[in-house]
Amino acid sequence: MAEAGKGNPMRDIRVEKVTLNIGVGESGQKLENAKALLTKVCGKKPMTTLAKVRSPTWRIKPGDPIGAKVTLRGGDAVGVLKRALEAVDKRLEESSFDRRGNFSFGVREYIDFPGVKYDPKIGILGFDVCVTLSRKGARVTRRRRMKARRLGAGHVVTADEARAFAARDFGVEFAEAAAK
Repeated sequence: MAEAGKGNPMRDIRVEKVTLNIGVGESGQKLENAKALLTKVCGKKPMTTLAKVRSPTWRIKPGDPIGAKVTLRGGDAVGVLKRALEAVDKRLEESSFDRRGNFSFGVREYIDFPGVKYDPKIGILGFDVCVTLSRKGARVTRRRRMKARRLGAGHVVTADEARAFAARDFGVEFAEAAAK
């Protein structure tokens, strides 16, 4: 049965979107630096993320601006993903993949990102890279008309398929999980 899907273009896995996220925990200059960094890294205008819950420990309440993010799709997403993987030497942990095939990893310092130089105004910041994978036809669960209640089990991208896709298309190697 595994051989049956080899020639079917609907079984091909693709990068649906790449989201770059920086959480700073407060508004002000730190947030402006995070926005400047995201603009520098991908050339798109970032949006501000707002707190959803109250946390007295962190001194935040719902509606407070606490971070910035950029969502990329299409060719831009693949280009930034390739550069982000180079920043981590194309090595990810297997635990970075969730059961739906999406994966996330962090870039510790933006100066590791290819093509970005240190800016003393920004300082040293890192960011998270979240990659959403899908197959053609997965839109049926999100569209407005004739929405499907759920996606068929065979059409969902699994963690193993996502790992194989990342290794094949992006040259990702998997590191052993660090002992805690």
